[in-house]
Amino acid sequence: MDFDVFVIGSGPGGEGAAMQAVKAGKSVALAESYHEVGGGCTHWATIPSKSLRHTITHLAEFRSHPFTADCAQDLKVSFPDLVLHAQEVIHQQVAMRRGFHDRNGVRLLHGRASFIDPHTVAVEDPAGKVERFTAAHVVIAAGSRPYRPPELDFSQPRVRDSDTILSLDHTPGSITIYGAGVVGCEYASMFCGLGLKVNLVNTRDRLLSFLDDEIIDAIKYHLRDQGAIIRHNEPYERVEASGDGVILHLKSGQKLKTDVILWANGRTGNSDKLGLEAVGLSADARGNLKVNESYQTAVPHIYAVGDITGPPALASAAYDQGRLAATHIVQGRSDERLARFIPTGIYTTPEISSLGRTERELAASGVPYEAGHSLFRNLARAQISGHTVGMLKVLFHRKTYEILGIHCFGAQAAEIIHIGQAVMMQKGGGNDLRFFINTTFNYPTMAEAYRVAALNGINRLV
Repeated sequence: MDFDVFVIGSGPGGEGAAMQAVKAGKSVALAESYHEVGGGCTHWATIPSKSLRHTITHLAEFRSHPFTADCAQDLKVSFPDLVLHAQEVIHQQVAMRRGFHDRNGVRLLHGRASFIDPHTVAVEDPAGKVERFTAAHVVIAAGSRPYRPPELDFSQPRVRDSDTILSLDHTPGSITIYGAGVVGCEYASMFCGLGLKVNLVNTRDRLLSFLDDEIIDAIKYHLRDQGAIIRHNEPYERVEASGDGVILHLKSGQKLKTDVILWANGRTGNSDKLGLEAVGLSADARGNLKVNESYQTAVPHIYAVGDITGPPALASAAYDQGRLAATHIVQGRSDERLARFIPTGIYTTPEISSLGRTERELAASGVPYEAGHSLFRNLARAQISGHTVGMLKVLFHRKTYEILGIHCFGAQAAEIIHIGQAVMMQKGGGNDLRFFINTTFNYPTMAEAYRVAALNGINRLV
């Protein structure tokens, strides 16, 4: 065999698998179809969209701050200008990740990989040259892409998905976002921050239904307060693009005309060009591969990790999946598993993070729980920074004080959640709400919200 492990895809899942395997002394090759490493996470999804959001947030604060509002009136910033910051971050990430592979002896191959047989992978480079490599094990980490209905013409410049929206060469005056999941809500918040007229079309009856109801109500209120028009239970009929705009025809008879439409209704796994038929594998209707708890496919020496395996489809989880798959390859077993509860980070403005069960789930299960709240407007650090919108909610068992869920809405929510996560994941009685009461937090900090929420919850007990 040419290599012990052959990895397809250099996103978080592929990187996690490659690093874990090579550190264990295995010979590793990694094939990436794009001309730079990092995968969709680095080039089209997580990194650019969060960089863009960060820049828009600071621009909005600059325009609203009493010390800078006057001079900000004359500041003209275009959408392409804002994307430039994201490009700088991407370049830094690529250089760093390429360094990881180079220093550890992972052989990087730039080209499209596909199976010839269960132990042979062909890699076609951009010039059309094809090389074949054999490997004892293969890890598929090919990622996913935005789902594109076949009837939609994405060659129209006014019709975009979450990958191509970043290449807009102008600042539109209005946008319709079809799909109100995580991506749709994040971009709705960003474009509202830029002052665009935003239609957010949801095919379901409420936003982000996997979240706690209190958080759902909060994000709905703030999106509307920022100017977004939200329409629920509205499936589309067709999209009509013309020279002066694009019209989304809804089955209800509504017609929404804007400068651009962003299609954000689901993703599909990048499995269609892998030659899976050569190894007896097949993907589901969304292009995803089925794996067992060790991330093995139906062919035991072929593993799959990351978005191509479906939910949770998070960059953080993908890296750990790759690491665990490589551990199984090296040791023949993997006693570790992904954490039962993985934090969700949603980068709207304000941002959202959630971990564990919701009130709705606890009530349906008959669990005796209580909730402790901390409103950001009462925290000194939030008052100092001016980020007083938001709250932290901690759900806990009324008798044992076990933490059952943590839900946060507001500035730094995705950072704040990890304090609670560290306590929640403790074993042997360590997961106890009273930890927050008996711990001294720096003052003033946002972390103090845990002490406030814990006291609030215990005071509710009867």
